[in-house]
Amino acid sequence: MAASILVVEDEPAIRELLTINLEAQGSLVRLAESAEEAMLEVDKELPDLILLDWMLPGTSGVELARRLRANERTRDVPIIMLTAKSEEQDKLEGLETGADDYVVKPFSPRELNARIKAVLRRRVPQATEDLVEFQGLSLDPVAHRIAVKGKSLDLGPTEFRLLHFFMTHIDRVYSRNQLLDHVWGDHIFIEERTVDVHIRRLRAALESTGHDKYIHTIRGAGYRFSKS
Repeated sequence: MAASILVVEDEPAIRELLTINLEAQGSLVRLAESAEEAMLEVDKELPDLILLDWMLPGTSGVELARRLRANERTRDVPIIMLTAKSEEQDKLEGLETGADDYVVKPFSPRELNARIKAVLRRRVPQATEDLVEFQGLSLDPVAHRIAVKGKSLDLGPTEFRLLHFFMTHIDRVYSRNQLLDHVWGDHIFIEERTVDVHIRRLRAALESTGHDKYIHTIRGAGYRFSKS
């Protein structure tokens, strides 16, 4: 799945450079020029990652990062701070707000891309283009292909996203509500039982290869994808 990245930057030239660079990497880019615009974008839909300029007009990027980390809905969204401040104390202040990484301007697009990929792998693995494998099952998010021992397996788009999320979050239990937020998006409002329907479809699709047994229903909690 393409990563959704919110760029919060008030300088038009840097905003344009970031947009071109990120879109060339296949990311879905959203833009904000201030902390207030950023909050409106976040209220609409949570991004997979936020590139946040330290020096914004009005509310600073550091203060916005603190607000995001203090809010239960946004506290886990990865943040990379962009700033011209290069002193060690400035870096520490940026990281202490809860930022996942800190990139000093001017930066090379290649370095920024590498840092974004590293943060996504660590925090939002289902938003990367990495091939995922589990017990003979392989999933290629770029080719949108699932295979077992070289044989392709057909899944609907929702079941594909659901399986991708499960395969990048092995052994963790997720409630229906959490799966809705992570797979459908927290801006989509549908019944929790919709998850059960797609779980049944996913199990049915995996039954021929025996991989349906790895989807466990945890009574009173939700679902887990694991060997045990």
